[in-house]
Amino acid sequence: MDQEAVRALFDRQLRREARSWEAGVRLEHVGHVVRRVGPKAGWNGVVWSGFDGLSNAAVDAAVAEQARFFRELGREAEWKTYGHDEPADLGARLAGAGFVAEETETLMIAPTAALATDATPPEGIELLPVTRPDQVGLVERVHDLVFEDCRSSVGHEVRGQLERDPATVPAVVALHGAEPVSAARLELHPGTDFASLWSGGTVPGWRGRGIYRALVAFRARVAAERGFRYLQVDASADSRPILQRLGFTAVGTTTPYVLAAAVTAGRPGSAARGT
Repeated sequence: MDQEAVRALFDRQLRREARSWEAGVRLEHVGHVVRRVGPKAGWNGVVWSGFDGLSNAAVDAAVAEQARFFRELGREAEWKTYGHDEPADLGARLAGAGFVAEETETLMIAPTAALATDATPPEGIELLPVTRPDQVGLVERVHDLVFEDCRSSVGHEVRGQLERDPATVPAVVALHGAEPVSAARLELHPGTDFASLWSGGTVPGWRGRGIYRALVAFRARVAAERGFRYLQVDASADSRPILQRLGFTAVGTTTPYVLAAAVTAGRPGSAARGT
């Protein structure tokens, strides 16, 4: 895999030319940024910025304008930066405008045809493809147990995917009997070469048993069957070695910068973070 070429394709298709088919969501190309604007229950933020060659003052003005926009809108917003974005000190400029950095992850990409997809779950675990709205609660239950910040919008995202394409498999749940112990989301990007892995989480007590590996393999098979050439994931330090063994390559880093929703009418705004 030509890492530079594939990363450039990712930047173009999923960031600079990003599109959305979700009702109530729009991708706005404003000046040197592309921002995603939707309901509070969904993900809002900046997916791409093209600041290369701009003066420091112009960059700061563009950052301040996006902060002002989302504050006035009453949305929590995430500015998704990548290690190769310009200028090199973009993170510091975002911090100066009120955005708070979260954990840096590794941008990993793999050709779906080259991925190891034969991983199976451990004994006693059954994988359930989420294909109906009444199954989404299983995914949310896992996230309630795994994630502490309560900003996950996974339920909103999965329900939206099922509404747009009832034939899709937007998530998969690992069940021990009737109890969900792990879950993860798959997003297919129509008109692009990419599918993405999101929202993987396993409840304490079930980690380290190969469940995550099986969830990745399952989603990779779905993406390949739907004709997507590449699979992309923002990998945590824990998941990176597993993904590398499955065939993913690290092509960069990504750091989310989050802007809290403005306080309006005496009450804090609330917007769920994208996954």
